[in-house]
Amino acid sequence: MITDMKTTEIIPIAEKKLKKRGIKKEWVDDAVFNPTQIVEGYGGRKVAHKIMDVSGKEYLLRVIYEETEKMYTIITAYLTSQVSRYWKEQKE
Repeated sequence: MITDMKTTEIIPIAEKKLKKRGIKKEWVDDAVFNPTQIVEGYGGRKVAHKIMDVSGKEYLLRVIYEETEKMYTIITAYLTSQVSRYWKEQKE
């Protein structure tokens, strides 16, 4: 997908994991390009958060990625029901 001149690339192992977890590529792209929140991950990686309704239940989609000038490289993604565990309150 191309948005703002950047593309997304999902590494092969992540593609397998997304399929196994039932996570659609469209969800991943939406989380990266329109995140509800972005937090710092390990090793300079970023984590895009997107709150989603799946089968009537609230989940947090976490997409771990590396960003370059031209691309978002998706390392992995997963859904969790533990939204409060990962959600970072904004500091004022």
